[in-house]
Amino acid sequence: MQLAFCLYKYFPFGGLQRDFLRIALACQARGHAIRVYTLAWEGEVPNGFELVVVPVTAFSNVRRYARFGDWVARDLARRPADRVIGFNKMPGLDVYFAADPCYEEKARTLRNPLYRLSARYRHFAAHERAVFAPESRTEILMISQVQQPFFERHYGTPQARFHLLPPGISPDRRAPANAAGIRADFRREFGLGEDDLLLLQVGSGFKTKGLDRSLKALAGLPEALRARTRLIVIGQDDPAPFLRLARSLGVAERVAILPGRSDIPRFLLGADLLIHPAYNENTGTVLLEALVAGLPVLATAVCGYAHYIEEADGGRVVGEPFAQEALDAALAQMLSDPAARRRWRANALRFAETADIYSNAERAADLILGERA
Repeated sequence: MQLAFCLYKYFPFGGLQRDFLRIALACQARGHAIRVYTLAWEGEVPNGFELVVVPVTAFSNVRRYARFGDWVARDLARRPADRVIGFNKMPGLDVYFAADPCYEEKARTLRNPLYRLSARYRHFAAHERAVFAPESRTEILMISQVQQPFFERHYGTPQARFHLLPPGISPDRRAPANAAGIRADFRREFGLGEDDLLLLQVGSGFKTKGLDRSLKALAGLPEALRARTRLIVIGQDDPAPFLRLARSLGVAERVAILPGRSDIPRFLLGADLLIHPAYNENTGTVLLEALVAGLPVLATAVCGYAHYIEEADGGRVVGEPFAQEALDAALAQMLSDPAARRRWRANALRFAETADIYSNAERAADLILGERA
């Protein structure tokens, strides 16, 4: 079959983008042709992919997204595809991969009522309705159960159109046999002594991921513990406001913010704790990537994948409603208790052996291609 995948932007370090690529490659491996529509592509294009960088411009992202959808619809009318798969909400999709939370729920609970008079709201609400309305035929691939009740409440979407996928953790995130050697080399490279502690945060969109909360928790550590703790942050975003916050909190010399990179497994093996105090997170793939690498995790309960931390007994989850004091206390306790970290590491590695957290792409390909109900 000819498959058409649609997403606004591809770059190698985004969670949605990596999910898209794994699923598209899984479909290609079964003999199907891949066409990709996008506004921007960074990085290598896989062999055999037909990449269509849609040539539309506009002063606002909302208008650009609208023009993108219109252009893609016209091109598909000229060059039809057997399946149209979207990784952003838009009309005309056969399948939607639901990486993003319910927009209508956020608009009604987190915004002023006047927000719903804006052009931005009208655009995104209409595109979400095109996917989730009862009369739509779009099949919906869910990667977390957290958001499904919101879609059902606002749109009355039939339950039969929802298909829950297992997580899609890349096997290269699992701790290899030489994990201890990789950790030792990493810590030498970054100048980390035996008593030093490395706190790691990974994820693009620093505001949503709660980097401000991490910086405050670092600053709130007891002085002796703070003096031997470093925080490395990796992601695609503007670091400037967070570096200013780090300076104002007196921890700038303990913090490094790095752009997205491809050697995340080394950092997972070299760190002592992953922190992920997100404000809003449909899933949180990095939580599972840390667990399968044997890295204990501290995360907020809003993350769709936070329950895996508790199931694995691989760290701690800060409950809702969020309180900075609770995060501060949990971080201090986890960093000051090496025996607990060893226990969480062992538990996480056992969890990685048996949990069904690797088959997202294959299951998604089954559903896209109609090979499994």
